[in-house]
Amino acid sequence: MYKLRLLLKKIHTPITIMLIPHSRFSSRSVRIPVVAAAVFCVMACVGVVFSVSLTIQAFDYYRMKSEYARMAKHFTEMESTMASLKQSESQFRQLFSLGSRKEVLKNLDTGAEDGSIDVEALKREVDASMAAVEEIKNYLAKEQDVFRSSPNGWPAAGKISSGFGMREHPRYGDRRMHTGIDITVPRGTALHATADGVVSFADRSGGNGNIVVIEHGHGLSTVYAHNTRNSVKAGQTVKRGEVIAYSGSTGVSTGPHVHYEVWRNGQSVNPAPFLEGKK
Repeated sequence: MYKLRLLLKKIHTPITIMLIPHSRFSSRSVRIPVVAAAVFCVMACVGVVFSVSLTIQAFDYYRMKSEYARMAKHFTEMESTMASLKQSESQFRQLFSLGSRKEVLKNLDTGAEDGSIDVEALKREVDASMAAVEEIKNYLAKEQDVFRSSPNGWPAAGKISSGFGMREHPRYGDRRMHTGIDITVPRGTALHATADGVVSFADRSGGNGNIVVIEHGHGLSTVYAHNTRNSVKAGQTVKRGEVIAYSGSTGVSTGPHVHYEVWRNGQSVNPAPFLEGKK
């Protein structure tokens, strides 16, 4: 009890605050308990913290408001751009649905009320552009056709056992021109067309055994010989990579392989460059 009374006494002990004005007025003093001074200080600290917090929140609010306004402006601009694009798309669709350049030009809105656009010059530019586009399209179509019709790659994965050119014949022993390359593969290996084309021959042919000949256009043709069996017929259209036969050793042959030839304008050429896609 003694300690409690001592604590209460200290709490209620007054302190004096002197107010001294810098004027003709006399000074004044205020007596307040220690506990009241402590409460005042705590409240002052809380007030300062609260004020700082409000200031930070206000700063964040105005920053977010500014950012929102900026984003809203961008969205408005984007909506305007999208509307313009949709309007332009609609106009172009209407124009090109007319089906001809003549009708397009006839219905073209120049966008100038004073008629300052030279329509005749515009027609010439459109004609030149259309001609250039058509020329590019024709060139690309031709190049695509040439690419698809040019032998490219191997008829089957294997090892070249005999190259193109003069060699000693493996069966007869004399030197002869070897008009293709021999690729050693296991019997029954699928053989693939190396370019798009039309089968001109698919049957047995003397020492070549079962043979397939494909015409590719542009003066190019390929030959696949000594097959166990052919899987295509004359007149059939084939695509690059399509299976056309299965390897074997029919005809004059010393073992399973595919004899592969490339012909250009009626003359046999070395197929090796075509294996790597070069012409």
